[in-house]
Amino acid sequence: MSGNVTSLFRSTAAHSPSMAALARESGETAGAGPVDFCIPCNPYFPTPAMFDEMAGRLRDIITYYPSSADTITAELCGLLQLPPQCVAMGNGSTELITWIDHLLVRESLAVPVPTFGRWTDQPMETGKRVDMFPLQESSGFTLDLARYAEFIRARGTRAVVICNPNNPDGGYQNKQALVQFMDAMADRDLVVIDESFLEFADAEAEPSVVQEAMLRPNVVVLRSLGKNFGLHGIRFGYLVANPALAGRVRSMLPKWNLNSFAEHVVFMLRDHGAEYAQSLHQVRRDRLEMSGQLAALPGLTVYPSQGNFLFVRLPVGAEGTVVRDRMLTEHRVLVRECGNKIGSSSRFLRLVVRPQPDVRRLVSGMEQVLYGAGRGAAVPEPAAGNGYSSGTAAVDRLMSETNGKGMRAVTAQNAPAAIGAAPAVGTGTPRPAAVPVAAAAATVGPVPVPVAAPPLPQPAPYENPAPVPQPAPYESPAQVPQPAPYQGPVPVPQPAPYPQPVPAAAAVPVPAPAPVPVAAVPVAPMASPMAAYPPPTGPTPPGVPARGGLTAAQVRGTNGLESVQAAGRPGPQSWPNAAGMGQVG
Repeated sequence: MSGNVTSLFRSTAAHSPSMAALARESGETAGAGPVDFCIPCNPYFPTPAMFDEMAGRLRDIITYYPSSADTITAELCGLLQLPPQCVAMGNGSTELITWIDHLLVRESLAVPVPTFGRWTDQPMETGKRVDMFPLQESSGFTLDLARYAEFIRARGTRAVVICNPNNPDGGYQNKQALVQFMDAMADRDLVVIDESFLEFADAEAEPSVVQEAMLRPNVVVLRSLGKNFGLHGIRFGYLVANPALAGRVRSMLPKWNLNSFAEHVVFMLRDHGAEYAQSLHQVRRDRLEMSGQLAALPGLTVYPSQGNFLFVRLPVGAEGTVVRDRMLTEHRVLVRECGNKIGSSSRFLRLVVRPQPDVRRLVSGMEQVLYGAGRGAAVPEPAAGNGYSSGTAAVDRLMSETNGKGMRAVTAQNAPAAIGAAPAVGTGTPRPAAVPVAAAAATVGPVPVPVAAPPLPQPAPYENPAPVPQPAPYESPAQVPQPAPYQGPVPVPQPAPYPQPVPAAAAVPVPAPAPVPVAAVPVAPMASPMAAYPPPTGPTPPGVPARGGLTAAQVRGTNGLESVQAAGRPGPQSWPNAAGMGQVG
């Protein structure tokens, strides 16, 4: 392959170059490209027979207009057993993310990082404030929902995003915990649950929250079709929400925003539910086998995943961009290096789950690139440094200033009279430890933080807050209540600053601040898991940029308005429904 091929990666901001661009640059013919471990696509669906059928009808498909989006949406809803008035189909889930940002996000959005880049970049490009909640490498990139809720309250963020499973690490939140979080966020403008990779999860029989979303006034569930159907190029996805929210997005979409390929595939699906369910089952089996084979590589850490991809940390001394380029040029294997994802670094790769012959080729190439002739040359590094992955100085500034000093400034503004301590950590889904590496007994630690990033103090001891009343169950979309108008800020417990993990052998111990007195305020015992979430503090005043910290746009090096330019027909029983798509069939 030409050396110019790898330069394409350095000209992208937060994503990888397209396969078409790679093929053009390398001069390869169609179908002769590298083995693709980069694009998270189902390798078993559509079946060869389905591709043959589409090829036979290619002339008609590309010659004529498709049906209206309403017609295609109605067919999909018949398969998924969803009411069409609660669904909007888009030309890819990214089109829907764009409209969600324009129509439903007023001035701020919270998102855990690392995650799918459009959730940080899209609102940033329209001048919104993006509050990034760092997932800790030291805890396996687990999202703690209670701490995330504290962060949202302290920031006063009005819109909230959770990707389940998360991209790139595959982290998963169970359905009950997500529903409790959605109800705790009932006073926010918007809660988005991005389930783009949920079809590949097997942690629960019915993991989706689409049914619950339709009954709530501020919840949108986003789902992809290209990923699980193995058809990224067709560009189709959908969202599910109550009729008012779904209708607001649907009304802005063009009448023919879906193409003829999307229509043809949707109308084919009725006859291929069994093959689809089998393809998901096979991907889950492949994920287990691939995880075990990668974990056997010395010094390589494999994180548990519920997606159709695995997040891996390279051995100490290995640079992800070098590994990526050598795998592509020497072994014709394309991998996703994650240094351009906010909150990640070049120490990490995201590897798509593929059939065993491809995995053997991947593992063989990784062995040669990482260890050369002397297998086992890479050794674990000592445990040290911070808990998140710091790939660039800009990300370090984000974590130490925006989510450190900035959060303390917000707390001071929103809670002038502290009346208690931060609530206890709540009920997120515990994330198991990373898959142990066969030849590495020592703990592999994160990348150290630059000296300029000051350590944050340890938090005050947690006290249980007063219980938060749980919303009454909703009966139908027509009876969904609207949030009460904002009446002004109320005094709330002051959250303690987020700690950074400190190694046991640290030279300078960090003293913990004295607990905030709470004698004057009676603290009731926690009545339910909902009590883990603190009460609201009111909205952020519009137009206030990050309140003393960095905006996401500043982290990316833009003004928030410009694009980033980097130097880099059967019945329902045979087709899975929306609540447990892929679990039956």
